[in-house]
Amino acid sequence: MSHTLIQDALFTAKSSRELDRLAREQQGIAGTVLMKRAARAALAELLDAFGTPSLLTVFCGSGNNGGDGYVLAALAAEKNITVQCIELGASLGEDATQAKQFAEQARVSFRQADSHFELDQGVIVDSLLGTGYEGELREPYAKAIALINDSGLPVLAMDIPSGLNCDTGAVASVAVKADMTLTFIAAKQGLFTGRGPSLCGEVIYDSLEVEEDILNQVIPSAALMDLDELLGQLPEDDADLYKNQRGHGMVIGGDHSFGGAVIIAVEGCLKVGAGLASVATRPEHVSAVLARQPEVMACGVTSGQQLEPLLDRPSVLIIGPGLGLSSWSEQLMQKAVAANLPMVIDADGLNILAEGRVVPKPDGSQWVLTPHVGEAARLLGVTVAEIQSDRFAAVSQLQQKYNAVVLLKGPGTLVSNSQGKPIKICPYGNSSMATAGMGDMLSGIIGGLMAQGLSPQMAAELGCCLHSSAADMAAEDQGSRGLVTSDLLPYIRSLLNNLDQEAL
Repeated sequence: MSHTLIQDALFTAKSSRELDRLAREQQGIAGTVLMKRAARAALAELLDAFGTPSLLTVFCGSGNNGGDGYVLAALAAEKNITVQCIELGASLGEDATQAKQFAEQARVSFRQADSHFELDQGVIVDSLLGTGYEGELREPYAKAIALINDSGLPVLAMDIPSGLNCDTGAVASVAVKADMTLTFIAAKQGLFTGRGPSLCGEVIYDSLEVEEDILNQVIPSAALMDLDELLGQLPEDDADLYKNQRGHGMVIGGDHSFGGAVIIAVEGCLKVGAGLASVATRPEHVSAVLARQPEVMACGVTSGQQLEPLLDRPSVLIIGPGLGLSSWSEQLMQKAVAANLPMVIDADGLNILAEGRVVPKPDGSQWVLTPHVGEAARLLGVTVAEIQSDRFAAVSQLQQKYNAVVLLKGPGTLVSNSQGKPIKICPYGNSSMATAGMGDMLSGIIGGLMAQGLSPQMAAELGCCLHSSAADMAAEDQGSRGLVTSDLLPYIRSLLNNLDQEAL
């Protein structure tokens, strides 16, 4: 079995069907053979993860996904495992019919979804809906999914949890919450963003022995980022390096009551290796900045005019953390854009940008925009629900509108910098990141990497993977509840320097 994604490539339902077709035609693999390979792989993973169950309950739909379930049930019965198949499909296709016959020959027990059956022991396999599903779920599927989720039993999903849209990672009504998902031939992009990460559990890929040259014939729509590969893009430190060669990042923000945001951002900038870091903020925040991080050049500014002469110093601007929406905020935003420097724009910088008044003709060719879903909705003039219904479309539309590198935050953060190229997905991160200041630190990290010479795209990719990986490490060491943003700093430095975590 192959459990390594081919170049970490991800695909849509349409491209997955094309790969399936190519495998059948060019390798001469029959549909029933692919079903048997999928079922064999899934049963092996199930037994390895959960042990031999006292009862295996397989929910089977009418398509090829249901066929995979029937074959798995038959293989389990041959191993003397007690199996019951819960059937929801009114009619079966040719391959699925053969799969059911295989299960019948193995003397598997069959029950209709509307009959009485127990879900109080063993393991459940979800083979209800495959990659072709989209839209609202109809009965009896919605009821069956509710039964699965309410059972409290371990769940393995075949190819994709039923109810999850494999193209978008969205859920229209209800979806199976799996402990493990095996995805076959093509890894589906919706497994890794939106609701996907919380519903899939551990994701395991199996090529089903489809040859690599076939997999390379279809262009992927998305790709998973890899932190180790991205770390290789960091510039080498020459022995005669001096601080100005590592760049200067300036954080602009911190309106009244929001001084902490600029402190968090500038710490992120410094701790990823920027040679110099400064802050332009409300004068009352300067002492707090210096007390927390004395290496920072902190400047109090009361207007855009006071900011303007300071803009000759930095090589990159990070604007938005704690910026606010006051006239002071707008003046600083106006001067920052006019400086024509590379910029990371976050938080209220994005909200000012969305208004279209302060920056009427944005040219984001040197920018990284880092919106969360609410900010993305304001930038596009749509609702949050519309953003979440298709995060891939949203990040592409933002990139096209602003001609910038766009990083759409959230579970499965997306990064896009040009139309027609695969959208990058961050496979790291966890729920502990849902806390104040995380976005501020991310913007500082990206700005600090840009200051050292990384392109906006590379800085965005490496920055979000560093940030999320550090959060994973911190949560593992300290627990996820009560984790605060500044807890990430030692882990970020450790990752950058490839240090053993035991040294922390």
